[in-house]
Amino acid sequence: MDPIPISVTEASRNFSDCVNRARYQGISFILHKGGAAVARIEPAETQPRKGVELAAALKQAVEGVHVGVEEATSWLHDLEQARGSLQPQVRPWRF
Repeated sequence: MDPIPISVTEASRNFSDCVNRARYQGISFILHKGGAAVARIEPAETQPRKGVELAAALKQAVEGVHVGVEEATSWLHDLEQARGSLQPQVRPWRF
């Protein structure tokens, strides 16, 4: 989801709401002052999902879907390629 642009004034008037939306809905905000982006409010960290939750979601998503060996092999190849390209997120400023 793309960050929502919001003025610094609007963010200050609704600061608690912005923080709660970032925390509970995973929404990010870009704060603008004088038309320029100056800051960001975003979730600190996403909660890791357990393998059991992922397996249940995948099972529900593919219920009634039948794919051939070629399509399944292609999907597995794409998944392995995506995993290999993942980079850890760098956050230079921690409070």
